[in-house]
Amino acid sequence: MSKAFTKETDDAPEDDGPDDAPTLPAGQPNYITPAGLKRLQDELTQLLRVERPKVVEVVSWAAGNGDRSENGDYLYGKKRLREIDRRVRFLTKRLEIARVVDPAAQPRRDQVFFGATVTYAHEDGSEKTVTIRGVDEADLARGEVSWIAPVSRALLKARVGDTVELRTPGGAETLEVMRIEYPS
Repeated sequence: MSKAFTKETDDAPEDDGPDDAPTLPAGQPNYITPAGLKRLQDELTQLLRVERPKVVEVVSWAAGNGDRSENGDYLYGKKRLREIDRRVRFLTKRLEIARVVDPAAQPRRDQVFFGATVTYAHEDGSEKTVTIRGVDEADLARGEVSWIAPVSRALLKARVGDTVELRTPGGAETLEVMRIEYPS
């Protein structure tokens, strides 16, 4: 069926984030480090002050060239404007609910909280180190997991020597906290 004949409801949730953007739990703030906040703010500024004006200029120029239905510059420019606007809405919403937490200011360094770098051991003796970050900062390739990730939830409030249970699709796994570090 053509999209022209489908009804869009006004009460449908609007998801402006990329398809791979993590969803925050309902009613939860967007915990983020000062560096993570700066990266989001810088990206928003770049989009609004640099990229969007350039694309608007190209679209305006292309629109003046006549037939828009076969004008690649116009069609691509309009598509890129929609992508930029979608990302701007997403970043604006995330920044509105951002709650900055500076891990360096954590007074209770003997427990796992947001911003901690934790080394833990699996049951087989292998060790892994992760840093607990905000959902918009997490990067598994760099060993950074979001605070809503199952491993983070399992580790929160643990101390060195504690064992915690991590529930995975393959079953429960026991982890032992080996080391907790915070930036200075």
